[in-house]
Amino acid sequence: MIAVGTAGFSYADWRGPFYPPALPQAQMLPYYAGRFRAVELDYTYYQMPTARTLQSMVNRTGSGFTFCVKAHKEMTHERPEEPEAVAGKFAEFLTAIAPLLAASRLGCVLLQFPWAFRPTAASASYLRQCAGLLQGTPAVVEFRNADWVQPSVLPRLTGLLTELKLGFCCVDEPRLQGLMPPLVLAAGNIGYVRLHGRNAAKWWKHDVASERYDYLYSEAELTEWAEKIARLADEVEKTYVFFNNCHAGHAARNARLMMDMLHGDRP
Repeated sequence: MIAVGTAGFSYADWRGPFYPPALPQAQMLPYYAGRFRAVELDYTYYQMPTARTLQSMVNRTGSGFTFCVKAHKEMTHERPEEPEAVAGKFAEFLTAIAPLLAASRLGCVLLQFPWAFRPTAASASYLRQCAGLLQGTPAVVEFRNADWVQPSVLPRLTGLLTELKLGFCCVDEPRLQGLMPPLVLAAGNIGYVRLHGRNAAKWWKHDVASERYDYLYSEAELTEWAEKIARLADEVEKTYVFFNNCHAGHAARNARLMMDMLHGDRP
């Protein structure tokens, strides 16, 4: 199974390029779910989600629609120093996503770590802690630092993820020194791909972080990934592909094109 979608869905500048111009914001999710089978919720990184909000999302989408949920920043980027406080954040997060689990609508949790998260013993220990605190909830890990996939490190990383039953998030992003290369790796039974765009000029130098993702993939660039995704899907049970180049509806446009390339069924 390959599900293609976008990172988020509620964007004002998608009115016109994707949504009808007069579509109310409350109707965006049902409209989106009529065209894609999955979405990656990213607002949950900035704001701890609530069960009430996620239950509402379940109610507004069909039974075949899946949510992948990005972990809150205090679980990955701004972790409290006390282990008990970290455990509290994971418990709060699991309580919030309970409606998705109860309705069998959770694809997985995305643990996206910052560039400063490097392959050290402390980092490996924290990944073990995360796996334990998730209590078997399916999850994938996105690394931003290329040190994780150096030849001397990659075999150990693959073994660790497999042991912990954590998936590996494959990424496409600018080809800049220190960033992750477009590596395709299967770990566990979930394949996960995030396409951030290739706006190298704005990746490190920008006024607002969203400028990083102002990029529209060409058909030739997507063809490269369609072949990789098909191979990845042969090695896992489920594969999720999300476009994070959200400026002006680029993500939705590229996601629809990718669906055509993969011959995926649409809702």
